[in-house]
Amino acid sequence: MKNALVYILLIATLLPTVSPWGTLAYYQVNKAYIARVLCENRDKPQLHCDGQCYLAKKLKAQQDRQDKETTERVQNTPVLQLFCQTNLPFQFRQYWAALLPVAFSTYQFPTYLAPRSGLFRPPQV
Repeated sequence: MKNALVYILLIATLLPTVSPWGTLAYYQVNKAYIARVLCENRDKPQLHCDGQCYLAKKLKAQQDRQDKETTERVQNTPVLQLFCQTNLPFQFRQYWAALLPVAFSTYQFPTYLAPRSGLFRPPQV
């Protein structure tokens, strides 16, 4: 059952790609009938058209139909948006510490004033 489904899907996928070959095969098999009945130049045998005008017309129609289907398929394909960005307004908050008045103080923090020259000196030989 699975194999049958696989073959059906494979044929359905490959059928549009081999359809011009089917048209060419149909032309080769029925060349005499096409040249005698369907050819546009059947009244002018000196042109040696042999139904090639019919084949060209069929291939062009098939190509146009495929182009139209492809264009419609591309236009009807939904666009998936993978990244969604919402533009939220950002406002800076005013913190209460920024609103307090600045108080100046005469108090100085004590700093360590050790002699630097005594600690770092080159070794003596």
